[in-house]
Amino acid sequence: MKEIKCPNCNATIQIDESTYDKIVNQVRDKEFERRIKEREKQYENEKINAVENATLNLQMEIQKLNTIIENNNKDSQLAIVKAVQIKEKEISEKEQKIITLQGQIKSAEQDFQLKEQNIKMDYESQLKNKDEQIAQYRDFKSKQSVKLLGETLEQHCEIEFNKLRSLGFQNSYFEKDNDVSTGSKGDYIFRELDEDGNEILSIMFEMKNEADMTSTKKKNEDFLKKLDKDRNEKKCEYAVLVSMLESDNDYYNTGIVDVSYRYPKMYVVRPQFFIPTITLLRNAALKSLEYKRALIVAQNQNVDITNFENKMNEFKEGFAHNYNLASKKFQSAIKDIDDAIEHLQKIRDELLGSEKQLGLANKKVDALSIKKLTQNNPTMRAKFEALKNE
Repeated sequence: MKEIKCPNCNATIQIDESTYDKIVNQVRDKEFERRIKEREKQYENEKINAVENATLNLQMEIQKLNTIIENNNKDSQLAIVKAVQIKEKEISEKEQKIITLQGQIKSAEQDFQLKEQNIKMDYESQLKNKDEQIAQYRDFKSKQSVKLLGETLEQHCEIEFNKLRSLGFQNSYFEKDNDVSTGSKGDYIFRELDEDGNEILSIMFEMKNEADMTSTKKKNEDFLKKLDKDRNEKKCEYAVLVSMLESDNDYYNTGIVDVSYRYPKMYVVRPQFFIPTITLLRNAALKSLEYKRALIVAQNQNVDITNFENKMNEFKEGFAHNYNLASKKFQSAIKDIDDAIEHLQKIRDELLGSEKQLGLANKKVDALSIKKLTQNNPTMRAKFEALKNE
């Protein structure tokens, strides 16, 4: 038996099991159907709500997506515009850098060319100056700083003598030889007398100055024979050829040249040795005059002639010694001039070598390129490569 309790009155009813089962089934079927219907309705409502919610959500999502897409489109366009602007700015900056670098390279090339031109002009000027100095030294060597300034050699010698006439040659005679009674004449005759009218010294001078344009060059030897003849005919003790011939002949450029091995008491000198030659011969003559006077006194006093001769020999040796010293000094001066010419020639050669180096440098500038400029510069090479890739 089964008990069924009334939910209202709480009364208990006992029924058999079969009946209970029927009631239970009946109740359960109705309840089940009711619940199924309620569930179906609920599901239908939920379905409708879910569809509506899903549709609403979908619409909202779509709107959001559209908004996002629209915003993204705007952002993308702005980003693209901004990116283009940035890229254009970078390209402009790089192009400006290229222009700047090209300008710097061009400016460097112009500076280098200007410096090269200035250096070349400076070297050419120095080279020209050195050539002029060499020419001046060579001219000085041959003329020994004698400046004729439009004068003839004869006028030069006469002027040089007159400058000193009042100082040391008050009793001297130096004039042109105008006596042609013997059929020949020299250029100038020098004579000096003492207070008693005795001749101390006499010199026959011949002056020779041959212009460079002369077609037939003369030599000093060509005039020695005539000079000796004039000396003897005019009764002069010495003969001196003042010559500017053979300017490149070092034999005549070393000082006072003694040619007495050819003709007695004869000398060949350059114009600058004109006064020194007179002075040396005059001093020697004055010494000789003293000894001549001493000889007379010695003879009057019965002085031993042997001692006098020894003094005469000492004088001769002293004169020869002084002459040798003077000659050595002249030779030393000429050697210094030769050394100066050699030094200047060496400087000239070095300047010519520098000009060649400038030529090589100019070729290197012509061969200059961006590739060579950046060959050992990784930073610059990377920048140029980046520009090339862009």
